[in-house]
Amino acid sequence: MRIIRYETQDSKKPKYGWILNDKVGEIGGNVFGRYRRKEAETPLADVKLLAPSMPGKIICVGRNYVEHAKELGNEVPKVPLIFMKPPSSIINPNDTIILPPQSTQVEHEGELVAVIGKRCRNVSPAEASASIFGWTIGNDITERDWQKNDPTNLRGKNADTFKPMGPWIATGIEPRDMTTVVRLNGATVHSFPTGNMLFSAGEVISDISRTNTLSPGDVVWLGTDELPQSLKAGDTIEVEISGIGVLRNRVVAEA
Repeated sequence: MRIIRYETQDSKKPKYGWILNDKVGEIGGNVFGRYRRKEAETPLADVKLLAPSMPGKIICVGRNYVEHAKELGNEVPKVPLIFMKPPSSIINPNDTIILPPQSTQVEHEGELVAVIGKRCRNVSPAEASASIFGWTIGNDITERDWQKNDPTNLRGKNADTFKPMGPWIATGIEPRDMTTVVRLNGATVHSFPTGNMLFSAGEVISDISRTNTLSPGDVVWLGTDELPQSLKAGDTIEVEISGIGVLRNRVVAEA
């Protein structure tokens, strides 16, 4: 099932919904608990897609693909390298990525994202996998020059608009059987299987849960493969993951 968070022209209040044959039906209740699906009657083209979750926590794993770690000149980690991002950096599908005027080398990183559906604290990898509600797509925009001089990644990875996420949450799919394709201005620049992940989603979430409680709606970004490309104003960047969909955003310079 594909689950969206959306607005309509008649109501700017965010709602959850589900998609059937390019029609949207509202979901009533708690999408991570007890809910009821209404009939899918609204054309998908008539709604504005929002980031499919507004998490309390965005937790990420770095260097989770061997080739990506090597290409950046880093050691391959022996345990998951965990860091956090602020929810303020998230933008919706089709929103614009804004390049700050001081930025010099901004790059994309297409990533598979796990959306948590159950509270996790000190769980095993198997329990962690069972806690995943579904999957979405993230684009981890990074300013490399800032990142080199900022060990916390506060500016390099967490500037406003640097975390596009969407277009929806897909459920009932196998995370290691997907292919991630990144297109820059329509040309494919990356293509890699999610099965190349060094640490599985269950292993990453289990490791996080030893010290940090994960709650429904929180998201865990699972890293990227291959060496990213630089972005400039006017570009369109797309991340497609098989079984989920396409996350598309334009790049503009800050006024």
